[in-house]
Amino acid sequence: MLEVSMTRLHEITVVLYALSVLLYFIDFLHNNRKANRFAFWLLAIVWVLQTIFLFLYMIKTGRFPVLTIFEGLYFYAWVLITLSLGINKLLRVDFTVFFTNVLGFIVMVVHTFAPVQVESQVLAQKLVSELLLIHITAAILSYGAFSLSFVFSLLYLLQYDLLKRKKWGKRLLRIGDLQKLEHMSYVLAVIGVPMLIVGIILGIQWAYIKVPDLIWFDPKILGSLTILLSYSIYLYLRVRKQIYGKTLAYWNIASFFIVLINFFLFGSLSTFHFWYT
Repeated sequence: MLEVSMTRLHEITVVLYALSVLLYFIDFLHNNRKANRFAFWLLAIVWVLQTIFLFLYMIKTGRFPVLTIFEGLYFYAWVLITLSLGINKLLRVDFTVFFTNVLGFIVMVVHTFAPVQVESQVLAQKLVSELLLIHITAAILSYGAFSLSFVFSLLYLLQYDLLKRKKWGKRLLRIGDLQKLEHMSYVLAVIGVPMLIVGIILGIQWAYIKVPDLIWFDPKILGSLTILLSYSIYLYLRVRKQIYGKTLAYWNIASFFIVLINFFLFGSLSTFHFWYT
C-alpha cells in the first residue's frame, strides 16, 4: 500500500514539474511575473519532494542511489533543479531556470517511464564501494555544471540573435547581457572540468581493481575522455587563444551533445559498465 502511495506521489511530482515548466514558458512569452513566481514555488515543492524521495531511497537501499542509469537519471534531474533554483535566487538571470528545467523535465520523464531493471538493482548491490560512489557522483555533478554552461551558451546565442535583428524589448533585458552570459558559461565549464577529471581518475582506478579484463577502448572510457578533451579545448580557446562570442558558444553546445551521447548511449554499449538500459 505504501509503495503504491509513493508511486502516486511521484507521479504528482512529475505533474507539478510539468506545470512549473509551463508557467515558466508563459513567463518567457508574455513577461508574466506572477506566472514566474508561481512557477518558482512549484519548482521548490518539486525539489522538496524529490529530496524526500532521494533520502527514502537511500534509507531503503542503504547507499547513495547512483549505481544504475535509473538512479543516475533521477539524481541528474535533482542536480539540475538544485542548480537552477540556486542560480535563480543568487544571480537573478531570467530564463535560465526555464531552459534548465526543460532539460531537467526531459530527464525526469525518461526516468519516470523507464522500466526498473531488476538485474541492474542486483548488480548495483554487488558493486557498492566508496570509490565507485564518489566516481559516479563527481561525474554527474560535472554533467550538471556542463548542463548549465550549455544553457548559458544557448541564451547567449538567443540574445546575440535578438541584438543582431534589433528586437528590442523586455525579453532582451531579461535574458541578460552577452558578457555575463558568456562569463557564466565559462565559469561553469571551469567547475565541470576538474570534477570530471576526478570522476574519470576514480572510475579508472575502480575499474582497474574490480574489472580483470579492462578494455581501454571501451565506449564509456572513450566517451568520457572525449568529453574531457572537448571541454579542455573550450577552455584553451577561451583562456589562451582569447576566442569569444558565437564560436565559443557553438563549441560549448557541441561539447554538451557529446555529454548526452556519453550519458545515454555509451553506457549501454560498454562491455563492463554497470548502467544497463
